[in-house]
Amino acid sequence: MADLLERRWQLSIIYAALSGALRFSEFAEAVAGISPRMLSERLRDLEAAGLVQRNVIPSSPPTVEYRLTERGRRLGPIIKAMQDYASEPVG
Repeated sequence: MADLLERRWQLSIIYAALSGALRFSEFAEAVAGISPRMLSERLRDLEAAGLVQRNVIPSSPPTVEYRLTERGRRLGPIIKAMQDYASEPVG
């Protein structure tokens, strides 16, 4: 899991999902600076690890949504703790 999460952008993508991002374009907006190709690759990595579930919604054109699995949602308190730690004053 550490190998997966230490990859660039992974925590930002999980944080975006925890914050409500569902569609590819929402992730692209939430994760500033990530290329579409890298976002696609990282979402596939998270899906393969069982942290994200990809759902194709039959519409015209088809829509794809990404949702955190239960396993992915369990990372929420860890990410919150890291945010709290980073916002503490130094010294």
